[in-house]
Amino acid sequence: MQRTIGQSQESVEATSSSRVELPRMRRRKGDSLEGRIVRWIFFGCALISILTTLGIIFTLVSQAIGFFVEVSVWDFLTGTRWTPILKPRAYGVLPLVGGTLLIAAIAAMVALPVGLAAAIFLSEYAPNKVRRIVKPVLEILAGIPTVVYGYFALTFVTPLLQILFPEMLVFNALSAGIVMGVMIIPMVSSLSEDAMNSVPNSLRNAAYALGATRVEVSLRVVVPAALSGIVASFIIAISRAIGETMLVTIAAGATPNLTLNPLESIQTMTAFIVQLSLGETPHGSLEYNTIFAVGLLLFLITLAMNLMGHFIVKRWREKY
Repeated sequence: MQRTIGQSQESVEATSSSRVELPRMRRRKGDSLEGRIVRWIFFGCALISILTTLGIIFTLVSQAIGFFVEVSVWDFLTGTRWTPILKPRAYGVLPLVGGTLLIAAIAAMVALPVGLAAAIFLSEYAPNKVRRIVKPVLEILAGIPTVVYGYFALTFVTPLLQILFPEMLVFNALSAGIVMGVMIIPMVSSLSEDAMNSVPNSLRNAAYALGATRVEVSLRVVVPAALSGIVASFIIAISRAIGETMLVTIAAGATPNLTLNPLESIQTMTAFIVQLSLGETPHGSLEYNTIFAVGLLLFLITLAMNLMGHFIVKRWREKY
């Protein structure tokens, strides 16, 4: 009797499962064509991105080879004089790298603390009404053309700084770096706020239950929990500052100067590319190929920083 009841229950379960699985199978068969079309569309979009990246790498490497045939990589990376157009010619890229890193360092000193503070305010302190107003207004800074930022630094920030530093040149690294920092604040604040919002409220409530204040919860609970996303936003913002072109071309000057003094005129790698590409350098000449050599080095620097950010996110990412 018990066997009969058990067999009948098994038959009922098998029948019900078959009834459940049958519509699923029909649904999968009915959506298979649409699923394949969507899958191929997504695959095509991803393939376009990959092919574009490979095309850029091929262009940079193929053109830079002509430069490195005549100039050694060691002299290019360790030389302290950069005069590819004027005689005596020298092809040491350190002045361009130094100018680029100087601008990025000044921008980081402005953007990272301000952006992180704005993210903490929007995530932990601001009411919903205030957040809906402040965040779009803050992100408007990201939509302003970089040319406008460049002339803003040249015509407004530099005269103000010359009041404090009379010896400052018209084209200098300090004003360009400060305005660059203002430009990348939205990137830091937006990405950091997203990372903080992903922290579950249970951690906040547990900290409040232990008697922690809002400041302690923000700085000792939320920020450490979202540290991987915050650091990733820092690296992405600094990479953006390293690759910026028009702002530094207008405000920082065109003097390849290996210096740590932000009051002097410098030249970044992107500014040199703009300067030489707008000139009358013959196509295929050694001077022309310096564009691709500098561009390849810039690509490798930004690639290394992005890989670093990916490693940090993967290594210290917290899953809730």
